[in-house]
Amino acid sequence: MVRHSSRIELSQSSLTSNINFIKKKVGKGVRISSVVKANAYGHGIEEFVKMAEKAGVNHFSTASAFEAETVLEAKSDSSDVMIMGILYSEDIGWAIENEIEFYVFNYDRLSLVLKEAQKLGKKAKVHLEVETGANRTGLPERELSPSLSFLKKYQNHIEFTGLCTHFGGAESFSNQFKIDKQHKKYKEYLKLCKKKSLMPKTRHIACSAAALAYPDTVYDMVRIGVSQYGFWPSPDIYYKHIQDANKSNGALKRIFSWKTDVMDVRDVVTGEFIGYGTAYQATHDMKVAVMPLGYSNGYPRAQSNRGHVLIKGKKAPIVGLINMNLFMVDVSHIDGVEVGEEVVLVGRQKNNTINISSFTQVTQLLNAEMLSRLPAAIPRKVVK
Repeated sequence: MVRHSSRIELSQSSLTSNINFIKKKVGKGVRISSVVKANAYGHGIEEFVKMAEKAGVNHFSTASAFEAETVLEAKSDSSDVMIMGILYSEDIGWAIENEIEFYVFNYDRLSLVLKEAQKLGKKAKVHLEVETGANRTGLPERELSPSLSFLKKYQNHIEFTGLCTHFGGAESFSNQFKIDKQHKKYKEYLKLCKKKSLMPKTRHIACSAAALAYPDTVYDMVRIGVSQYGFWPSPDIYYKHIQDANKSNGALKRIFSWKTDVMDVRDVVTGEFIGYGTAYQATHDMKVAVMPLGYSNGYPRAQSNRGHVLIKGKKAPIVGLINMNLFMVDVSHIDGVEVGEEVVLVGRQKNNTINISSFTQVTQLLNAEMLSRLPAAIPRKVVK
């Protein structure tokens, strides 16, 4: 099998540590749903699902039926899958057949679900997502009562698996008034369920940020995305953790490393330009190493003339523009760099580290945005 121009390594021990930290934070009896949308935030669904199961997770959330199908192929029989986003009408039967849980956020959808469940002779597992103030998806208040009546009437065909909502911005404490308002609304919806004598099997509203910073939002299950991959949802959440713990204990560990190899090494004389255009001119005689990847491989073009890679444990600055599938780094200060030398794009090498944050500060990308843009074609390998 021919080699790809870069590779991603995923640390099982770091993931296990992250999951254990989150479990401790949310408390006993709370189920963790691992959010693996966007190809598991760029980590690779197939590899990550198996790692998460090894770390003690048995519930996975996706943004689409397409992603759910990938999880279905990777997971063990004892794990459950939930679709939080798009499920086309023609795929409802497939979801029911495969015992996949899914969100319903408009009343009209329920009759379609019932029809498919009756046709298959199998119970549909439905989570009613309610609108509390994010104004994305969610049942409006006027539709909840008829939806609950429908579920009660047809409970032999549809299981009321969950009642949920999504917070619009729990990662920022400046939004706390909004989060409180949303939570209050959710509690009102729970009261309506009680009044109708139809309670959901699972109550869940907390994402990573809410689960780590707002203990009162932790119900039966939490949907954990960015934090399981070793990233704090925001500085606010991190600083709160430090205050609560009275120290920074490195609670979350990045599980992701990205590597490539030197493609070529060349000498550039003073005055010559490097790469396209005139973005970089050598002010002295230089030794330059060529990297076999670029923006088509998810390496941000905004790192041109600004970013670094690690070679032989030393930082090598990027010189010139990052191309579609090539970029150059200055290795004048690093002795003995040869073709085939391992290069760390993200991760640790000897005593130096390049974090995702070094990309995101320069490019204005979110951690999750940067990671989720990494092509699925890059091979992912699980390491200790």
